[in-house]
Amino acid sequence: MPELQRLHADHAHAVLAFELANRAYFAASISDRGDEFFDQFADRYSALLAEQEAGRGGFYVLVAGDGSVLGRFNLYRLGDGAAELGYRVAQHVAGRGVATAAVRELCRLAVARHGLSTLRAATSHDNAASQRVLTKAGFVPVGPADPGDIGGKPGTWYQLELVLQP
Repeated sequence: MPELQRLHADHAHAVLAFELANRAYFAASISDRGDEFFDQFADRYSALLAEQEAGRGGFYVLVAGDGSVLGRFNLYRLGDGAAELGYRVAQHVAGRGVATAAVRELCRLAVARHGLSTLRAATSHDNAASQRVLTKAGFVPVGPADPGDIGGKPGTWYQLELVLQP
């Protein structure tokens, strides 16, 4: 059973393998990270961990039983009880409910671990899979996304008001 784990230093190799293995798949629906991302991966990864340690982000990986990364689920721009959500899952698990389950779990963690009350996520109009994930997780469309928010593509912002479960 895959487990959503808080990002830590030991995940670095598996995260890089995940990003490299799925690069072309991701680039079909979201902006490619570019060669610079991979060339500077170690520094960028360290910066993510520092941002998380400082409380400015909450970064998670969905880890399979064999230790491989199936997805990344990130809370960023944390402040005033709100954050933005970003996620990506491996091509070989896409369409199987993996992203929806992990987003739901991250919503629970957003309240319990990060004290958040609102999450926002932007997706392009042509990323129907991401729109379905957000809708199934309870997000509702709240307005247009600036193309700069999602790699130069037109899209929509979704929002979810979080509630603490008893």
